[in-house]
Amino acid sequence: MKEISFIHCADLHLDSPMTGLRDLPSSIKKRLQESTFTSFANIIDKAISLKVDFVIIAGDIYDGEDRSIRAQIRFKKELERLQKHEIAVFIVHGNHDHLGGSWSQINWPANVYIFPSDVARASFSKGTTSVSLYGFSYETRHIYDRKIEWYKKEEGADFHIGILHGSMEGSSDHSPYAPFRLQDLTSKIMDYWALGHIHKRNILEQNPPIVYPGNIQGRHKKETDEKGAYYVKLNEMGAELNFFSTADIIWKKVRIDAANVQIVDELLLLCKQEIEKERTESASSILFLEIKNWMLDESVHSSELLEILQEGEKEESQFVWISSITISKNISWIKENLRNESDFYKELFTVTEDISAVEKGVASLYQNQTLHRFLEELTEEEKKSLAEEAENLLIQLLEQ
Repeated sequence: MKEISFIHCADLHLDSPMTGLRDLPSSIKKRLQESTFTSFANIIDKAISLKVDFVIIAGDIYDGEDRSIRAQIRFKKELERLQKHEIAVFIVHGNHDHLGGSWSQINWPANVYIFPSDVARASFSKGTTSVSLYGFSYETRHIYDRKIEWYKKEEGADFHIGILHGSMEGSSDHSPYAPFRLQDLTSKIMDYWALGHIHKRNILEQNPPIVYPGNIQGRHKKETDEKGAYYVKLNEMGAELNFFSTADIIWKKVRIDAANVQIVDELLLLCKQEIEKERTESASSILFLEIKNWMLDESVHSSELLEILQEGEKEESQFVWISSITISKNISWIKENLRNESDFYKELFTVTEDISAVEKGVASLYQNQTLHRFLEELTEEEKKSLAEEAENLLIQLLEQ
């Protein structure tokens, strides 16, 4: 029976500047800065140990169009490790690392194929088994064309794999680059679709598999939980997919219900118990604690709790670092009471629940000629989150 195996990863964002953290111990800061490289090295280790036939990288290898020489050289060294084991690599460039960026040219190992800006076909063979792979690299940062229309399956191979860095039409998770509909992909009759661009892992379709592996390493508090890649086997019977974690550091939000806590000692103990649940041997963690329903001691400040919990964390090989603590009352209960209190609050909450106000509030940032190139468009979920944060802050101020 004919069979091939490969690893599908995307959105490496090598050398990404980690954002949203302050006052980190030097060792943790260094680990964080190295984490994207460590995660990619974990993928290469996995490819070698599993003896896969090839690796697919579905876009955004680097974090920016001005990719550093450091990032390129380290990336090249990992590809050379695959070359020594006769493992091929197929790459498309995405919106972050498009071909039109300003960067120094590097000669890549012979085992590497980089797709051009037009949709093209690459070939791979192993004995009597042949594979056709189809894809394109972004020529510029913004590709709004339906490039999917140029994908055409060519007969003559045992397996056909489409590689596409883009977003499904109607999705609000990321910028709508190289848009496609699900039926567009299924109609191409590929054996596997290797997608990139969306940082949240998602299998859009099982047959044929249409897969977003997500990014390989979380970079801020919105990219939480396990990150990694897929190990895929294709044969005449279909596909077998296995996700494996690669992240060196996992970002995670941990919610703690303090409704039954009587004193501060109990609150600290509860926090420490939840922290220890997150400690593992395979990866370190950066936690964002959300303490809900704390109704007792008004003198307790999150900054004090944070300092106490951080003091107990040693700079070990596998750490659990508490980045922030937020303490909130039962906002929904308070809000409902305020809403019933007067027409003023009814009108106020009508305004705060309108996410268009968020769009107006951040419009000046996106219109700024210097800043806009560093900003990604806010998703609907992010807009709602900002509106909720503003509303909660307002409620707390009204309560004072």
